Amino acid sequence: MDALDRKIIAALRLNGRATYAELGRTVGLSASSVHERVGKLEAAGVITGYHATVNPSTVGLGVTALVGIQPTDTADDNDVAEELGALPEVESCYAVAGDEAFVVKVRVPTVDELEHTLGRLRRIGGVARTRTTVVLSTRFEGRPNNTVLEDPPPAGA
Repeated sequence: MDALDRKIIAALRLNGRATYAELGRTVGLSASSVHERVGKLEAAGVITGYHATVNPSTVGLGVTALVGIQPTDTADDNDVAEELGALPEVESCYAVAGDEAFVVKVRVPTVDELEHTLGRLRRIGGVARTRTTVVLSTRFEGRPNNTVLEDPPPAGA
């Protein structure tokens, strides 16, 4: 991956719907060259997909919570993660260091539905207990972090 690939990725993270011609103008390449590079980045697993960013409250998901999952001593983390992934309310799942093995982001319509979801989480085999933080407001989310896309420092610097 070179500096042009990094610029293409940065541009796509800001606007995943940009055309190859628009990307080409941004990075100084022809549309066909950008198309070829994007295809290679996709094939290499660097670009893993494209999606629409949706305002959760406009689609009826007004309650967001972060739930820490503390496993039992005999729990298999892979089994717990698979069960967590089966719940449609679980939007993200992070394996973390500390007392908890996972932190999941849950989105639901109401606090009553959150209570129901927490009950379902606690019934997953291998879950000892949960710790929930309800999100009051989201200041920012899903922000593109392009620091890894900057040109790396020269060797020996």
